[in-house]
Amino acid sequence: MSQLDGKVAIVIGAAGRDNMGQAIARAFAGAGARVVVAGRSEAPLEELVREIGGAAVVCDIGDEADLARLAATALDRFGGIDVALNATGWGLLKPFLETSKDEIERIVALQFTGAILFYQAILRVMRDGGSLIQISSATASIMLEDHAAYMGTKAGCDHVIRCIANEFGYRGIRANSIAPGFTTTPMTERASRNPAIIEAFVKEYPLGRVGTSEDIAAAALWLASDECFMTGQVLQVNGGLTLRRNPRNAEIAASVKAARTAAAAGGAG
Repeated sequence: MSQLDGKVAIVIGAAGRDNMGQAIARAFAGAGARVVVAGRSEAPLEELVREIGGAAVVCDIGDEADLARLAATALDRFGGIDVALNATGWGLLKPFLETSKDEIERIVALQFTGAILFYQAILRVMRDGGSLIQISSATASIMLEDHAAYMGTKAGCDHVIRCIANEFGYRGIRANSIAPGFTTTPMTERASRNPAIIEAFVKEYPLGRVGTSEDIAAAALWLASDECFMTGQVLQVNGGLTLRRNPRNAEIAASVKAARTAAAAGGAG
């Protein structure tokens, strides 16, 4: 018997091809769950459903009507909801004084208000004994320059998850966050293609590598399963990064510069 046999799972934030949400949806389906995937782009969702089965719903996490329709689809198609995971995010990197009001409002709407609305819609109909999972970030705990709005909304959601865990534990519902560090995903594609940037981060990881979406999916699978006896916590799935720190911008720039100098010297030789 697989870990999630008989379970119905919703994964929102799965509309980017091969993003973290899609990796998690594949893991849930592979463990026996019937998965409803959601996001704002129809084509990649439908493509994923052709691969793993389940259902696809075009949904804006900030739209209460969309979220109600998402929950209703899981109920109508599969009879209930046992797991709900929020993998939506926007990797806003902007110096603090240059972050505009519009950007602040957009990231709050996506990563804070939207998350609350999503969990409200799910909790109204979720079966007792279910699991809510929030994709957070190591930067909710440790510093990364030019990332304040992102970090603040992720940290805020971690506390919302704690509140949910406290309030709905009487129903056997668990609520936890997963905190990745630098992870190779479409969101980080530009940086991930630069070995010098990766090298600057790897120096701070006790386990000697940055994370993958599959690392996060494995953790999500455990949190979603009945074997998990944990709630209201932030699972630090980041290779020990939070024991140390993220590199400073100047250190990343120095690593990139050193790599270019070495490449130029090699070319000249």
